[in-house]
Amino acid sequence: MLDTDSNDGFVVFDRVQKSYDGENLVVKDLNLSIGKGEFLTMLGPSGSGKTTCLMMLAGFETATHGDIRLDGKPINNISPHKRGIGMVFQNYALFPHMTIAENLAFPLEVRKMGKSEREERVQRALDLVQMGEFGGRRPAQLSGGQQQRVALTRALVFEPDLVLMDEPLGALDKQLRETMQFEIKRIADDLGITVVYVTHDQTEALTMSDRVAVFEDGRIQQLAPPDELYEAPRNSFVAQFIGENNTLEGVVQDIKGDICLVKLDDGSLIDAKPVNVTTAGERTTVSIRPERVEINPELGEDAHLLKAEVLEFIYMGDVFRTRLRVAGNDNFIVKTRNRADQARLEPGTTVNIGWLPQDCRALDA
Repeated sequence: MLDTDSNDGFVVFDRVQKSYDGENLVVKDLNLSIGKGEFLTMLGPSGSGKTTCLMMLAGFETATHGDIRLDGKPINNISPHKRGIGMVFQNYALFPHMTIAENLAFPLEVRKMGKSEREERVQRALDLVQMGEFGGRRPAQLSGGQQQRVALTRALVFEPDLVLMDEPLGALDKQLRETMQFEIKRIADDLGITVVYVTHDQTEALTMSDRVAVFEDGRIQQLAPPDELYEAPRNSFVAQFIGENNTLEGVVQDIKGDICLVKLDDGSLIDAKPVNVTTAGERTTVSIRPERVEINPELGEDAHLLKAEVLEFIYMGDVFRTRLRVAGNDNFIVKTRNRADQARLEPGTTVNIGWLPQDCRALDA
């Protein structure tokens, strides 16, 4: 079980389990603490348990076992509308017959807020997302990005301490999606609110989050800031799920301190940082990011260089993407920055590749 300091925090999951049929757990002994003002993303493939966790926090699902606390108070038995939590969904969930201002005023009316304060809050919220002049329009008169801004604003208008977002940008095109990522993060930081965000998009998680919880099979596989998650994955699942990653299979030959010697299945020897291996003779999957590999490098006499055959060389604008055959792997990718002196590599060419040992990790097989 991953230790995530479950006793402290603004939002706390304490040994939470969830089963829909009484037999199979979709969330398994979840311990998770989220700090006040933190932007935490639950990231994982479909069926990994991330959305179920969000729904339990919102009150739309009930935990089978364990406690969920908000600001120190148990909320397992509190109905959703009494939790004071803002929600943003992928489908916007705006009322089509209401104007934008009326949509935003609705959660304030439910809370019995006076008309003048409602109007002031609504205008302030619209100004926050640069939509101050759109209050009189209806949702059908807005673009998808504008509708999502309104959905976000409606979740913020009653000034909750906690906002939950479930794949809120899934329906937007790539460029608008990227713009909204920075917009949501800016607003969250400006207001100092706590955000729990669910997505299966790795780039989104890395761009927006203070920390990311990577889910698989109902458990958190790793909880860490984005840079640590990418640079130092704890296991093969995280390494493969976060960003692009090269893997080579082999057997650990020797471990000395923070470096181990690995014999790849084709007989090649490489150095790596031991992460999920402890003894010689263990099978391992060696992980290395494409941008950390050098082609025809000058790494010194002690470096382990591997022979590689160029299979594909693709121009991608800011980078060149080279697909190589390395130690039996035909999908070994190298990304190199677009430079004026970069020679085009023809398919069939044999090159040397290499990397620094600390950039290469020996993980579970």
